[in-house]
Amino acid sequence: MTQTKTGRNAQQRQVGSAALHGAPDGLGAETPKQGMRMIGAEAVVASLEAEGVDTVFGYPGGQAIKIYDALYDSTLIRHILARHEQGAVHEADGYARATGKVGVAIVTSGPGATNTVTGIATAYMDSVPLVVITGQVPTGVIGTDSFQESDIVGITMPVVKHSYLLQSTDELASTFREAFHIAKTGRPGPVLIDVPSDIASAEMVFKYPDGVSLPSYRPTYKGNAKQIRAAVEDIVAAKRPVLYAGGGIVSSGASEELVALADAMQIPVVTTLMGKGGFPASHPLNLGPVGMHGAKYSNLAMTEADLIIAAGARFSDRVTGKISEFAPHARIIHIDIDPAEIGKIRDAQVPIVGDLKGVLASLVDALDKRGARPNTDEWLALINQWRERFPFYHPNVGDEPDKIVPEMVLSTLSRLLDPERSIVVTEVGQHQMWAAQFVDRECPRTFLSSGGLGTMGFGFPAAIGAAVACPDKQVVCVAGDGSFQMNSQEMATAAINRVPVKVLVMDNRCLGMVHQWQKLFYHERYSSTLLDANPDFVKLADAYSWQAERISDPAEVEGALARMLAADGPYLLDVVIDRDQNVYPMVAPGKALNDVMGAIDVAVGAVRTDMPAAPAPDASPCAHIDAQFGGRWKSDPTDEDERMSAEEFEKAHGVAQSQGAGKDKEAAR
Repeated sequence: MTQTKTGRNAQQRQVGSAALHGAPDGLGAETPKQGMRMIGAEAVVASLEAEGVDTVFGYPGGQAIKIYDALYDSTLIRHILARHEQGAVHEADGYARATGKVGVAIVTSGPGATNTVTGIATAYMDSVPLVVITGQVPTGVIGTDSFQESDIVGITMPVVKHSYLLQSTDELASTFREAFHIAKTGRPGPVLIDVPSDIASAEMVFKYPDGVSLPSYRPTYKGNAKQIRAAVEDIVAAKRPVLYAGGGIVSSGASEELVALADAMQIPVVTTLMGKGGFPASHPLNLGPVGMHGAKYSNLAMTEADLIIAAGARFSDRVTGKISEFAPHARIIHIDIDPAEIGKIRDAQVPIVGDLKGVLASLVDALDKRGARPNTDEWLALINQWRERFPFYHPNVGDEPDKIVPEMVLSTLSRLLDPERSIVVTEVGQHQMWAAQFVDRECPRTFLSSGGLGTMGFGFPAAIGAAVACPDKQVVCVAGDGSFQMNSQEMATAAINRVPVKVLVMDNRCLGMVHQWQKLFYHERYSSTLLDANPDFVKLADAYSWQAERISDPAEVEGALARMLAADGPYLLDVVIDRDQNVYPMVAPGKALNDVMGAIDVAVGAVRTDMPAAPAPDASPCAHIDAQFGGRWKSDPTDEDERMSAEEFEKAHGVAQSQGAGKDKEAAR
């Protein structure tokens, strides 16, 4: 009964406060600057203060100079000078992901503004609340191609939740209030405010509003009662249910409610990359990551489920594999605050639009009132058999004891970290997948990664932002040597601001994930993926006044990680790994979720099974990989013939199809 009462109270708090979700985090209209005369630039800073903003990231320039001059006088806002505008936005993004607050970046016009696009798109794809403020040329010359002019509102239109080009000081304060409201309510996302320099210098009376009036923007927080009852019926009837938890769990703060639902009905939980940490890794019902590089047992559970409860997840292709063969036996309950996501990829038999925290609490409450009891003993027993048979890693698969195994590096890091007092941030690539597989997280907002856009260069600046936001937590960035170099200039940002971020570089001297695909699907034609000209990362770190170390011996791993974590200030650990290391298990593009290559099977001696067959000798590499995406090619790269499916391609060229699907189905029975 305690669990139900907690869930019911959580729902009441959530629904009761729905109208307040967009209220300022700061003093709002009670700001001491209310009613004062000032110029627009000063009003920009006063608006940020009224919203409770304590940190902004940015890079100044000619059309933003008035805003920066006003910022100089603020005693409430700390400015972190990035070394590149992309870095500034990723830093604001990391700050937002680590705290749930709106991240703020300020840049200038033209190239300063266009340099933010990748960071804005990254936040948009992962539903991260940002307000990005860009300087702009004076209103009188907009559209004349004046010096450092760019139509940043037009450029970013597809990757923002909303955007504004200020036309007058009369709308300045209300625009900032609306921007913060939109960024953090409903499905969070980035909002851009473009501030022409003449607006920044015009005089005005500062009047900051607490409320907003946006009749066309009314996010639905409370789930439909009829749909919740229908979901309860499906949950009670299910014998093989799975909870599929996405980033919405973290955004909504719904972790406790997710645990309550899983416990109440003994439903196993799989998590997306964005959902990692939203369900405790130590919980016996946690099946961990699912999808392209998820566990084989997680993928089998999704494939054989009779009910999937998608909670704040969007059925990404990296999760579903071949969508026509995804979860063929399952009914779908899809819960999301964004109605556009429901039915976009997979039809839902029970769609529920609403905030996850309240909806999940309502489900727990309704199940309790009904007296529902778990009916999943046989299902969980089968899943546990799969877990024991198909582990992520087994020491016996290693045949080169003198080389560092990346899986063991990340597993050791996980063991050395306090899961409740640490944040792990990743760059994008093989190291990202190893971290998702082997770094255990117990709490939300402790695993930050670029999921939707897959942005190389995100992780390191985002780690700086997270460390600025959470100085009481150990922040570690897991990076690849390719990703790290995309924004390594931010080492100066960490050094000058004394941000004690730690960077673990998994150094394989190549662009690992693309290199892996070239190895598996492109006849080992390593076109432009080898990074033999990498810098000496230890010397690079020394140039930025960082501490650093390089290791290549497996015996050095634990000691080096311990030294990194214990060091004061920023620290880089360069870990040399073999460039032929691949991330397994793997679902090849265009394959079904249970068609898994490289999974370890302890039943046959802890070896990787169902490895891909070599392409037919007469097939071009492009033909083979393209066939997996639906097929355009036959045997030549001129693309002159009609489309050919993957099955037709394999039959025509004698390429052996994966032999794992039949075994998986047999195991599932």
